[in-house]
Amino acid sequence: MYTKYLSGLLLLAVFSFSCTDTSVNTIGGGSRSNVWLIPESQVIDAGPGKDGIPSIDNPKFSSTSNVAYNIQDDDIVVGVRVGDNIRGYPHGVLDWHEIVNDHIGNSTLSIIYCPLTGSATTWSRHLSSGSTTFGVSGLLFNSNLITYDRSTDSYWSQMMLKSVRGQHMDEDAELITTIETRWDTWKEMYPESKFLTLDTGFDRPYGNYPYGNYKTNEQLLYPVAHEDDRLHRKERIHGTIVGDKSRVFQIDAFPDTIHTINDTYHGTQLVTVGSSELDVVAAYERTLEDGTVLEFNPVQNQLPVVMEDNEGTRWDSFGFAIEGPRAGTQLNQADSFVAYWFAWVAFYPGAEIHSP
Repeated sequence: MYTKYLSGLLLLAVFSFSCTDTSVNTIGGGSRSNVWLIPESQVIDAGPGKDGIPSIDNPKFSSTSNVAYNIQDDDIVVGVRVGDNIRGYPHGVLDWHEIVNDHIGNSTLSIIYCPLTGSATTWSRHLSSGSTTFGVSGLLFNSNLITYDRSTDSYWSQMMLKSVRGQHMDEDAELITTIETRWDTWKEMYPESKFLTLDTGFDRPYGNYPYGNYKTNEQLLYPVAHEDDRLHRKERIHGTIVGDKSRVFQIDAFPDTIHTINDTYHGTQLVTVGSSELDVVAAYERTLEDGTVLEFNPVQNQLPVVMEDNEGTRWDSFGFAIEGPRAGTQLNQADSFVAYWFAWVAFYPGAEIHSP
């Protein structure tokens, strides 16, 4: 892990965002290995080295209803749905590996999680150059994970959602629908889903958070380019990106009951659905491939259904149509994910805080 700095927070007083780690010049590869899309001086070598935090490349699963290890009701789960296939990945394992290279049906994908920024995304492993797996580079930008693809050694900024160095530089990641919620909510929503086991091939103290009280305090382990004190640094928010604009929803500001917001954000028709009690927020495009723009209303106490559209189709939190005229359809997820507030505004300064 990034333990090199965990016991030395006071050293941050001497850290400057203008400093350059000379080792950055020698890490990486590809024909554009010495060119960065981001300021090189803001790329931090965090210490563990390339693959020093090992990805899980052969994940094993059990049924969610039969998980054989201790997980608390308020532990956070990253969920992925591809068609009828649903899988969950707990933060308690992702804290120690950050990347799970997986495949669901014909889809190859990587769950990418940065514990320093509280951000989880799922990317397709099929790039313009072909299939790959992703690994942890050991580098950070704005305190956030820089991953690398093993086929071309290109480097990718997780929260920028794109490659920042190498053959794929400036190429966008292809996102796969992902949600985050608590374990108790996940069990209720998807009891028959598959859930990541502790059979990872590694010996780690899974479930023991490796960064002390980092999730709740105001301290940062690494510098960021922009700061914004409108919210607590570590508040978990759900952010949505449209073009060069972004807005965030405070998860805790949603009602306890499920709430839907139908609106247009910078020309994109969106529905945002969430509940503070369930600890889940997700955003989807309301415009379907045939041009239909749907209107959504919340559905209470019928999980996994969370909303119903004006045509009578009922949808789950993945934006998947469970029953009704459009059953089997999946809404396009907005470019959106959960992260800590400080991290979101480091990447997307001036973000609008939208009230549910």
